[in-house]
Amino acid sequence: MFKNPGTKWPIIIAVSTVIVIIFGVLTIKAAINNPVEMSDYGMQNYHEYDRDANDIIEAKIAFDQKYSIAFLTSQITEKGSVIEYKITDKAGKAVNNASLNVILTRPDMNKYDINLSNPTVSEGKYTFAPVDLPKVGRWDIMSKVSVGTDQRYYNLKADTREPKTAEF
Repeated sequence: MFKNPGTKWPIIIAVSTVIVIIFGVLTIKAAINNPVEMSDYGMQNYHEYDRDANDIIEAKIAFDQKYSIAFLTSQITEKGSVIEYKITDKAGKAVNNASLNVILTRPDMNKYDINLSNPTVSEGKYTFAPVDLPKVGRWDIMSKVSVGTDQRYYNLKADTREPKTAEF
């Protein structure tokens, strides 16, 4: 086919270039169809969280020296999950003046985020209205707890199929 060995190299280079361009186009198409979700660990952009990591850790230590948080919900379920926290000071007295911001989110996407607000407070127990989850499976329960100037993030991993809940 190629009697002159010098004529096959331009063809090989041209075919290789076309293949590289095709793979580049396919990669871009795959990236557009499957976007990367931005992390919202710590209920903020990960750039901000990384920048303030030392301050966040110090605030958590200071908060934990004064207060205790307990997650009271035995298991989250698809229908009617009631999220409850109990906040006490280290002497065991109930804290009724805390501010809680809670987000239920899927670990893989922000599309199903559920913001919880306006809990009822009774003797340090913060109870949010029942919520229906749109999907079965793993959920992250991320909360920011503030008492006066003290604050901390309290993040939990939960699963609708299993009662075990773990802090991360």
